[in-house]
Amino acid sequence: MGPLRPAPRMFEPVAKRLVVTGASGFLGGHVVPLLVDRGWQVSALVRSDKAADAVTALGAEPLEGDLDRPASVIDAFGRSGSNVLANLASLGFGHAATVVTAAERTGLHRAVFVSTTGIFTGLNPPSKRVRVEAERCIRDSALAWTIVRPTMIYGTPGDRNMWRLLQLLRRTPIVPLPGGGRRLQQPVHVDDLAHGIVVAIGVPTAIGKAYDLAGPAPLSFRDVVKQAAQALGRRAVVVPVPAAPLLWGLRWVEAAGRRAPIKAEQIERLLEDKAFDIDPARRDLGYAPRTFAEGITAEAQMTR
Repeated sequence: MGPLRPAPRMFEPVAKRLVVTGASGFLGGHVVPLLVDRGWQVSALVRSDKAADAVTALGAEPLEGDLDRPASVIDAFGRSGSNVLANLASLGFGHAATVVTAAERTGLHRAVFVSTTGIFTGLNPPSKRVRVEAERCIRDSALAWTIVRPTMIYGTPGDRNMWRLLQLLRRTPIVPLPGGGRRLQQPVHVDDLAHGIVVAIGVPTAIGKAYDLAGPAPLSFRDVVKQAAQALGRRAVVVPVPAAPLLWGLRWVEAAGRRAPIKAEQIERLLEDKAFDIDPARRDLGYAPRTFAEGITAEAQMTR
């Protein structure tokens, strides 16, 4: 972990009852247990028996509701008896207005929403417009809102990011790096992100603010690969690959309706710097994320 900071001033709602969306997902598996450990009575919106079983195992009470059915969300939020909302469900599917309206109508005055630093991309994927509009909807609401924006999340086999890189490095030391891997990355460990979300719920100074939650310092993607290999006790052989012909080839494959092991957009994202200022989170939330070397070493041990 990074250096310890003074604990931020907290406040307690009248009743520590909280409702969560996205509780059965990857991030929910880290946030919900932390909330339960801190004395919250957690209700979780679910739309399947499988999700209900998952959140029950985490210590939450499942409440049937579907973000595609606004009336069911209002009903579930109302039945939760909660006064706080943690929206972990993706804002990239157009459900922000549904969640905000349901929270306003059922008295969930305090609300923390998880967005993404992906809204700052210079690319123009369809989800960017949806997420930017979602943040506007949240800001314009009557809620006492906070927005947290994680960068690339890693830390366990479910992260779908660094786990894939570790698996690749176990198979081969040779890693092609589009554009030479010079662009900056700032991955955030899932446990540091979960802690930041839970702290934000109870900090008055976080109301009406948005925080970028990332690792302590940006690294080049080349350094990310090398540190991941070192965590496995291996040496990576990085091979710079010109980005332009690679992108042309991937776009041709996609246009032909064929499936490639990686999407052109994923390569384009690797050609952007992703470095973010976490000082506001340090100041207001006592946010002190672990270094990437610490986090990836712990994750690498899970691959054995």
